[in-house]
Amino acid sequence: MTACPTGIAHTYMAAEKLAQAADTLGLEMKVETQGSIGAENVLTDNDVRDADGIIVAADKDVDLSRFAGKRVLKVGVAEGIRHPEQLIERVRNAPVLGAGGGAGAARAAGAEVEAGGGAGGGKERSVAYKALMNGVSYMIPFVVVGGLLIAISLALGGHATPEGYAIPEGSFWESIFKIGEIGFQLMVPILSGYIAYAIADRPALVPGMIGGWIANTGALYDSEAGAGFIGAIVTGFLAGYLVLWIKKVEVPRFAQPIMPIIVIPIVATSALGLFFIYVIGKPIAWVFEHLTSWLSGMTGTSAILLGAILGLMIAFDMGGPVNKTAFLFGAGLIASGNQTVMGMCAAAIPVMPLGQGLATLVRRKLYSEQERETGMAALFMGFFGISEGAIPFAAARPAQVIPANMLGGAVAGALAGLAGVKDAVPHGGPIVAVLGAVGGVPMFFLAVVAGTVVTALTTNALISIKERKTGRVSSAALVPAQAGAPVSAAVAAGVEEREEPALVGAGSGGSRSRIAAEPPRPEASTEEITYEAGAGAATEAADAKENGALPEVLSGYLTAQTVKVSLDADGKEAAIREMAAMLASTGKVTDPEELVRAAFAREEQGTTGLGEEIAIPHAKTDAVTAPVVGFARSAEGVEWGSLDGTKARLIFMITVPEAAAGDEHLRILALLSRKLMDPAFRERLMAAPDEPSVLTVLADIE
Repeated sequence: MTACPTGIAHTYMAAEKLAQAADTLGLEMKVETQGSIGAENVLTDNDVRDADGIIVAADKDVDLSRFAGKRVLKVGVAEGIRHPEQLIERVRNAPVLGAGGGAGAARAAGAEVEAGGGAGGGKERSVAYKALMNGVSYMIPFVVVGGLLIAISLALGGHATPEGYAIPEGSFWESIFKIGEIGFQLMVPILSGYIAYAIADRPALVPGMIGGWIANTGALYDSEAGAGFIGAIVTGFLAGYLVLWIKKVEVPRFAQPIMPIIVIPIVATSALGLFFIYVIGKPIAWVFEHLTSWLSGMTGTSAILLGAILGLMIAFDMGGPVNKTAFLFGAGLIASGNQTVMGMCAAAIPVMPLGQGLATLVRRKLYSEQERETGMAALFMGFFGISEGAIPFAAARPAQVIPANMLGGAVAGALAGLAGVKDAVPHGGPIVAVLGAVGGVPMFFLAVVAGTVVTALTTNALISIKERKTGRVSSAALVPAQAGAPVSAAVAAGVEEREEPALVGAGSGGSRSRIAAEPPRPEASTEEITYEAGAGAATEAADAKENGALPEVLSGYLTAQTVKVSLDADGKEAAIREMAAMLASTGKVTDPEELVRAAFAREEQGTTGLGEEIAIPHAKTDAVTAPVVGFARSAEGVEWGSLDGTKARLIFMITVPEAAAGDEHLRILALLSRKLMDPAFRERLMAAPDEPSVLTVLADIE
């Protein structure tokens, strides 16, 4: 079985290499691929039963339970490309996989990537990051749906009361509000559960979700507030690694079938739940209690200082114990006639979602399409004082987002305290001012706006600093030609050669690479052909050119307009920019800067240099309106961090819209990946003298 995170190139190249190696050794092999178009050539129960061994070359989570009782070798997908013969020899002595994850399973499933690594490097830190992102991606829909339903119900059915912003009991909008609350209640367990799932597969899902629910239910450990999303991250990782540890326990063969569905979930859930309630929960309750006492002693101090402290607390964990302490402290003082403390809290409450939403608008290229959509929802939630709208951003980038949130919250709280802003109801956000519950409305809005701007600017600054430290730069102005314009148009417009910081990539060494608009290139004449191996293709191309018809390649995704036989760039960063500019000339690229950003984001997950002098940089992004494929050839080769150490001379750039994932074009891309494993095909491609000849060679794929 072969699989990679994107499921476009590595998956099929590894499958082809393994099949070729088996054929050379005279062995029978069946390879299941789990690519973007789904599982193909699926291994049946009979296939598994009759197999001498199972090789799993994958850089993503795959279900190994169906291979119980067989010798299983788990490696990174890169190993399937680089050393297929060695894997076939090694699987003969691989450990037997236990149904419940015994020692054999631990060695197979636990080895994320063996020596040489996968496309993503296979380091434990990368595994943790992918697990966190897995949890965040599943959590986002719950945050958005729950938050928007609550906001809509408050906007259309709510009104300010002395007890808070309320919706009449028994009304239609109360039902909508309760549905939204369910989304919020599930948000934290979902985050925890899918972090655990990414680490230890299905047996970890139940303990992860139940652990997240416990973390968010303070009443279980005598706390007035749960641990919120931070607690969910903790329980997610604890559940995942606890299950991995349990899988290492040797059990009798008769007990193996019930391990993953009964024993592991029950043991892990009980252990994690009790650990959180009696060990982690007590300190949380202690923090809540003592923070409340500490705040009570500060009521006579400087209003600016108290406002800043309350703003810091409100912004820290968004629904966690620190946030709840500050909120309940302010709400409790309303009854005694002190509305200024709640005014400080009310100004800080919307700053986090508003700030994160504004950040995605100010520097769009720093964020993915999903993050930008979540940012729009966060702006809406922020208006209604729903601070949870910022949780997806804080969970994904805690080191950058949480400090920025706290700084913005402190600014808002301090300004509200300075101006003596009052809030008569225990709720926050602009909505309470609009409905007349706030005293000192102009200063309230000034505090909210100031805190929001500080949060947005600080968030983007910290993200930019992180990217510079890792060698990345923003994608603005990296592509000289505008969408739809020929590359040569940039020259006519006077685009000058300039220096940009190098983007991360193997072999870049942090150097600075030159980028310039590409001048028009004269087409090669067929009379100048000197490559014997390419003579046939050149003759066919010349005939096709004379007849005014060039072959359609990859269902028309690759055309003469997106072929370049001599790449100017001498580094990976510059090569991606140059090819992105070439693709932009087709008119199918609406946002060249976003295309470059998406391509580099994919490179950060792991090199797309596949070895055999091949690189296939690719991106799924709505910066393109339709699938478009480019091909470029480098005579000297480009250092791409390839799996076998070779420089990339044959470079394909594949770009597809997000909505097109799984369509016919991915089947074509699978064919391309397999075909490139044929040495004779690569030789013909290298020898083709001009663009029409290249298209003629590539037409053989279909």
